[in-house]
Amino acid sequence: MKESNQITAWLRCELQKHIDETYKQFHTSLVPGLTKMMGVRIPILRELAKKAAKEDYYGFIEDFQPEIYEEVMIRGMMIGYAKFPMEEQKRELKKFISLINNWAVCDSCCTTYKFMKKNQEEWFSFLEPYLNSSQEYEIRFAVVCLLDFFVQEAFIDRILNCFSDIHHEGYYVKMAVAWAVSVCYVKFPEKTEDFLLKNTLDDFTHNKAIQKIRESYRVSKEEKERLNQWKRKEKKEQEAQQA
Repeated sequence: MKESNQITAWLRCELQKHIDETYKQFHTSLVPGLTKMMGVRIPILRELAKKAAKEDYYGFIEDFQPEIYEEVMIRGMMIGYAKFPMEEQKRELKKFISLINNWAVCDSCCTTYKFMKKNQEEWFSFLEPYLNSSQEYEIRFAVVCLLDFFVQEAFIDRILNCFSDIHHEGYYVKMAVAWAVSVCYVKFPEKTEDFLLKNTLDDFTHNKAIQKIRESYRVSKEEKERLNQWKRKEKKEQEAQQA
């Protein structure tokens, strides 16, 4: 095994210093399939990623261990903190997206990609192919980036159309779309109401979107009551009633 370079050795030392066993037990219960997790909290990972991206981005990329949750998280966050031109950001994102294997890495890293607030047409075009992927976390990556940076007047119609076209059975795709629709509703209630009345979402995603909207403190009681009437009977519920 080769010796770690300076930035990687420093990072691993810092990770060891900040292990929190209580957090590890709690977070492991929330992320299915998570095995090699040290137990370092997200704010600390962000600070480490910022410094690593500034000091030696490619030094860490060369010998990070993709089986360790925290190292994958830092790998993804660094893309958001590194000072790269757009084409390099795209190249690094393409490499990283294939490493995403759980919702926590996906969502925590997506929030760092604030560079998508600029040159938005180009970034929207970058995300579109991932919405049509057969891979669960590739789709989730694109949906979460859309809800983080594109829920605005210029893109709301296109976003809602994209969500209608997603037909993937992955649980974490469905939950991401439901979450995104709820964000759209808070910011653009009329457009999103129209979408919910006409959309082609599967019943589970449709109902989850309504549930998440109704959980929002920014939605009135009257709106919540009206939306509750739009919930659909899902297949299992229909079968139970027919039995």
